[in-house]
Amino acid sequence: MLISLRHVDKSFPVGGRPFHALRDVDLDVDRGELLYVVGRSGSGKSTLLNLVAGLDRPTRGEVVVSGQPLHALGEDALARFRGATIGVVFQSYQLLPTLTAAENVLLAMDLVGRVPGAKRRERAQELLELVGVVEQADKLPTTLSGGQQQRVAIARALANDPPLVVADEPTGNLDTSTAAQVMRLFASLVDEGRTVLVVTHDPDPATTPTRTVSLVDGRLA
Repeated sequence: MLISLRHVDKSFPVGGRPFHALRDVDLDVDRGELLYVVGRSGSGKSTLLNLVAGLDRPTRGEVVVSGQPLHALGEDALARFRGATIGVVFQSYQLLPTLTAAENVLLAMDLVGRVPGAKRRERAQELLELVGVVEQADKLPTTLSGGQQQRVAIARALANDPPLVVADEPTGNLDTSTAAQVMRLFASLVDEGRTVLVVTHDPDPATTPTRTVSLVDGRLA
């Protein structure tokens, strides 16, 4: 078992009252799964992903990833664990605009220090080749298409060879053809032994997940 959520609630203060984004969520994810999390806007999908990725903490309950209780770790320990274990892909790419594609991938390795310094440049090139944009290595993100930027973001997420990749609406800004290519890329990562959790409102019909779970008003349906 790679991911285990038990009785997870998450609420946010809105207008002086708590807004319950997640309610009593129990979820187990095995290693090697391609899991889709689907649901309408506001159903709690992104909140769930942020908890699994260690980007947020539950109001109540337990979030355990790769044997580590994320809900109980201090900020420094959580940041170290996240950097080495979880690759995160955002809908808006979140590439640094002043760094080239290769430099964005290199920065992820520099921050974690897991990959030896002498091998980082070579690994960045290999990852950009893996996702099909190695010819864009020395270009700034603003000169790339949305699909190319998302591929660079995926390469960055893989920089430290994490066993878990989580992606929040990774195809939301892409055309249908490019979105399908990105989803097939996630499926290929699972074939290589990784676990991939994708929050999506538009699953690719050509890619078959191991499992799909649906959120409705913060609860697993």
